[in-house]
Amino acid sequence: MESARLPGIMSDTLLTKLDSGVLTLTFNRPEKKNAFTHAMYEAATHALKDAEGNVDVRAVLLTGAGNGFTAGNDIGDFMEHPPAGEDSAVFRFLRALVDADKPVLAAVDGPAVGIGTTMLLHCDYVVATERARFHMPFVQLGLCAEGASSLLIPRTAGLALASELLLFGEPFDAATALRAGIINKVVPDASLQQVATERATTLASRPAEAVRVTKRLIREPLRAQIRETLAREGGEFIQRLQSAEAQEAFMAFMARGRK
Repeated sequence: MESARLPGIMSDTLLTKLDSGVLTLTFNRPEKKNAFTHAMYEAATHALKDAEGNVDVRAVLLTGAGNGFTAGNDIGDFMEHPPAGEDSAVFRFLRALVDADKPVLAAVDGPAVGIGTTMLLHCDYVVATERARFHMPFVQLGLCAEGASSLLIPRTAGLALASELLLFGEPFDAATALRAGIINKVVPDASLQQVATERATTLASRPAEAVRVTKRLIREPLRAQIRETLAREGGEFIQRLQSAEAQEAFMAFMARGRK
């Protein structure tokens, strides 16, 4: 068993472990509910790209440290490093997920907020605990859908549920995420890592090229449309960040955090 950072990844906030062909990427800021910083996006993108070229990696498993997946963007860090174009760290991370040829799985416990939910749309298998809570509060923050969620959630959930989840932006439970097609399976809290690791190890044990070809056949018909949607959402997202609505919402959020 290997247990070390991948070459080129030097971040305590993203832990890596390679075992039995499964590269586990652990978002590691439990004191901040694993909220993403600019540096974490950079590290995760490098890890995903390195995994594509590493013959020892057969599957990638995303998970969070402690009792949480990720609270989405660290608002303070996000305001210091806002996305300004398609080459911004958050957009490169999403494209790395979209372009991954090897299977990507996720194990979700606790909060999965914002991109913590939308990144799951690009995973090939997602298992979540009964206490997992999902949240896409983009409208509440004066923003708009991201991560190609405006395309993919209506496809998996239907227009009615997609509109409810994205327009109201209210938290929802694992049962609703399952109904919306965002996750594959709900398990007891104590079983999460066992089930996720077993599923990832099973995929890693399958003939590697057969897995990649099958994933490509499943994903490729939509990839061009997903990339176009990411670019369109990204442009709107950047404009929304500069709006008075978003600035007011972000300042109110920061003020609540200081109380």
